[in-house]
Amino acid sequence: MTSAVSINRLPPLSIPGETKAHHRPNGGYRNPWESYREVGASEAFKLRFGSHPEKNFVPVPQGPNGTRSDELVKVRKPDWGLQQKGKLRATWIGHASFLIELPAQAGAERGVRILCDPVFSERTSPSQWFGPKRYTPTPCSLDELPDVDVVCISHNHYDHLDYTAVQHIYNKRGKNVHFLAALGNKKWFTQHVGCEEDQATELDWWDGCELDVKTYGKVRLTCCPTQHGSGRFINDQGHTLWCSWAIEGNGKRLFFAGDTAYQAQGTPSPCPAFKHVGKALGPFDLALLPIGLMSPHSWMGSVHATPEQSLQIHKEVKSKLSIGIHWGTVRGGISAHYEDVRDPPRRWHAAAEKESLWRGGGPEGTPLDSAGEGVGLCEIGETVTV
Repeated sequence: MTSAVSINRLPPLSIPGETKAHHRPNGGYRNPWESYREVGASEAFKLRFGSHPEKNFVPVPQGPNGTRSDELVKVRKPDWGLQQKGKLRATWIGHASFLIELPAQAGAERGVRILCDPVFSERTSPSQWFGPKRYTPTPCSLDELPDVDVVCISHNHYDHLDYTAVQHIYNKRGKNVHFLAALGNKKWFTQHVGCEEDQATELDWWDGCELDVKTYGKVRLTCCPTQHGSGRFINDQGHTLWCSWAIEGNGKRLFFAGDTAYQAQGTPSPCPAFKHVGKALGPFDLALLPIGLMSPHSWMGSVHATPEQSLQIHKEVKSKLSIGIHWGTVRGGISAHYEDVRDPPRRWHAAAEKESLWRGGGPEGTPLDSAGEGVGLCEIGETVTV
């Protein structure tokens, strides 16, 4: 059977000052900037099990008789924005999972669909018997997902790469889906998911490709830098590359940050990657930026951005509208003991209000103004259209 998705590799972008410094000499990858501070397993153990002045476990709030609290993000049944096929649409499935649909080209019944970091499992862990458990359900089942043409993975942590979800999509779509990830990840798809070699593509930072989806059109994707990490076990840390994605098609541009830090505590300068992304690939109509699982900042600051820092990323990538993601769904193994799950949206809102950039949305129940410029929030299952 011939694949419905064909791929054309594009020449890598030439970014002044950018080198292959993220490649470790003996194999694997690293964060090459002064904005990163190496954090060790012993420090993580002390933060998790020892005493710390910021440690303050706050349970996930509950409503009356164990119902879902109104203080948590609302969950709605998605309609996928089917009545607005002429616009760019992004539907939040929870945490960092989004279904993105490009504007439909003339005569097409729909646009190209890209699924980013799909996670549907109950736990973000090697086993469903232990590990971080979601406190917010998905807005739909895997069977209810619309047909997907491309799956984009930012990195292989369990809260961004879910075997169950990827395997289900491949079983359903077969040759009609293509998988994209950064360097070192292709073999996971061929060995564990069972897809053919030509159905999975891995890219380095600043590499790009154009995918032609039969009947529905073309999409250009660029693998961009982020400050984060990778690894599914203790012994494979940094063996595969992590990234963000710039997505362009039919006149619209979207930046999917996946998971990233901006500047670790005590480091001399912020990560320069976002200014480079904005200059080379912006401006963007929509950006999806992480705002949660950022505490304590003394440790998490190397790998996760605070809401205030993501506001800076919003500016640097030159986004018209940015939505806060990576919150409201699952707690981290360390951050759960330091971060109230209500903190990320509160801080995102407060920081944006100070700079007159707040566009609404989120647990407070105010509608998102997606026509305005600035930042906001959406409900799980909600489709943001621009």
